[in-house]
Amino acid sequence: MQWLKSLVFVIQNAVAMLVLGIVFLPWALVSPRGARAACRSYTVWVRWTARWMIGLKTEVRGPVPQDEVLIAAKHQSFLDIMMIFGECPSAKFIMKRELLWTPVIGLYAWRVGCVPVHRGKRGQAIAKMLEDVEKGAADPGQLIIYPQGTRVAPGVVKPYKVGAALLYEQTGQPCVPAATNCGVFWPRSGILRKPGLAVVEFLPRIEPGLEREAFLRRLEDEVEAASNALLTEAGFDAQA
Repeated sequence: MQWLKSLVFVIQNAVAMLVLGIVFLPWALVSPRGARAACRSYTVWVRWTARWMIGLKTEVRGPVPQDEVLIAAKHQSFLDIMMIFGECPSAKFIMKRELLWTPVIGLYAWRVGCVPVHRGKRGQAIAKMLEDVEKGAADPGQLIIYPQGTRVAPGVVKPYKVGAALLYEQTGQPCVPAATNCGVFWPRSGILRKPGLAVVEFLPRIEPGLEREAFLRRLEDEVEAASNALLTEAGFDAQA
């Protein structure tokens, strides 16, 4: 029964994405505000329908960043993307360039100011983004990076890449770590969505000035510890 509910949920959300993408398209093409409004509307819809259709509640904990910061987030699921975007006023992601060709998602990601990068060429993309911000070609906001580089299933160990540390150095901004347990309920693949409480938690910020290795070690320690605590809260057993 839960699988059937999940299937209906997945289908109706795909339809909602298409409908909202069409409805907001004229505004989005004229202004990034239109694109951001469309994406926010979609995140609200998904979280609302998840609650009553599949019994999946969502909760964001900790102070939501309002200023210009770097957010280094644990990434387990498409759901944690939507939760972060829906809460932060000016969120934009560092994303794989290939996603620009994804229907609806690619266009709107581009219009809200996400930074597409080639694998292996992230440093060049970051430098270009900083140049655009300085010249006023891009609005400042909360830049989000996934330090492990991809979605990582709950309980799986994957090292943190140096890209987050390079961005921390280059921007000179505080870094707000973010933990999650979303992957327990909304996995990276498959149809089944499980009932429960999916959480994204913003952790205390790391101020500028740390050396690269010290920053990366602290970031990994804090994000992994907080994410593991959320997994335990959700009833996930990493040893099972």
